[in-house]
Amino acid sequence: MMETREGGCHCGRVRFRARVDLDRLSQCNCSICTKKGILHLVTDPADFELLKGKHALTAYTFETGVAQHTFCSHCGMHAFYIPRSQPHKITVNARCLDGIDGPGLKPTRFFGGRDWEAAQAKRLAAEGLDPPDTMDGRAGALTLQAILDRAPE
Repeated sequence: MMETREGGCHCGRVRFRARVDLDRLSQCNCSICTKKGILHLVTDPADFELLKGKHALTAYTFETGVAQHTFCSHCGMHAFYIPRSQPHKITVNARCLDGIDGPGLKPTRFFGGRDWEAAQAKRLAAEGLDPPDTMDGRAGALTLQAILDRAPE
């Protein structure tokens, strides 16, 4: 069930509001998601609003450069990011939502990111989707920029 929730980083410099479905909570076993401990809630950019902190955000990219792993430059918290698997979407870190009991979260979905290409092919086949247009690696950066452009100073 979709619901509007707010959340943010540890120090409070980055705050957001998003419509998310906690029943679609997922986990990934890739190296970065494992190390960050992120639990994913994918949403559309239209259902995400950066309330504050656009100048506190820093983005980390690697390999293809499609994913935009944002984090607060002050406290280091990864509250949301643009995923490589869906560069036209936003993934909210469920652990960064207000009023969430992190240890009580139980992911119902799994993405085998250690073998990213095979996991992506499996996900696309299961959902009947074509691969996303990465726009020659720029799609994630463009999605992030659109979010930042809408955010207040």
